[in-house]
Amino acid sequence: MRKQKNETVVLDRGNRSVELDYSELRRAVLVLRAVNHKLRQSIVDLLEENERMTVTEIYIKLRLEQSVASQHLAILRKAGVVITERQGKFIYYGLNKDSLAQISRLIEELAK
Repeated sequence: MRKQKNETVVLDRGNRSVELDYSELRRAVLVLRAVNHKLRQSIVDLLEENERMTVTEIYIKLRLEQSVASQHLAILRKAGVVITERQGKFIYYGLNKDSLAQISRLIEELAK
């Protein structure tokens, strides 16, 4: 049986129950899967240090092929970890800090 997007999931944590929005939980899983890769973690670290970068700057800094960097950035973008901003012919990548903060709060709630 598939869960509906507006359904909640209740987790029993022994002395307390945690109620979670199912769509928020699915989104968190997508983000965690996206960042569960050493190269993508390196990209996130690099973007955290530099605010925003082009794919060229990223692949040069990490000594990757352009196609490899682009593929990993696409995964991070699809998961909502990074956002893009076009300026002329350049596309700049940056961290989606709102999305990461939301996932962080969810993980903290589950860890209590």
